[in-house]
Amino acid sequence: MNDDIHLPGGTERLPLAAAAALQDDLMTVCNDLERLLSLLEHASDALLVSFHAADHEATALDASPLRDRLRTHLGRAVTALQFQDMASQLVAHSQHRLRHCADRLARDAMGDDDDGEALVTHAPQRPNPVTQDEMDAGSVELF
Repeated sequence: MNDDIHLPGGTERLPLAAAAALQDDLMTVCNDLERLLSLLEHASDALLVSFHAADHEATALDASPLRDRLRTHLGRAVTALQFQDMASQLVAHSQHRLRHCADRLARDAMGDDDDGEALVTHAPQRPNPVTQDEMDAGSVELF
């Protein structure tokens, strides 16, 4: 086994130990992103339950400007909650790309598996799954 790997497009070599450390770092970031996705999902679920309960309580209020304002605020909050979906898509996409890089690095540094072919996760097809960069309040149907 070669102790160095060639870097793309040049004659420089990356020591095997450095490649292994880099792969470990990439996998640590992937694991951190997985925890972030879990936290975002938990917070989103809790907020959704609270918004649903608040909307239910608003229904019990007599028709008034207060109820209308409350529903407007809840609608804006639900729109902002859609951030969780976009953030989760971006995190998952980044995680997938990092895993692809870690797999390629491992294959290039350590060679193929015993069966002759190292498993490398395919790179995401699209460069970015979310093109929207802001949330505008519009008409939001609560549940």
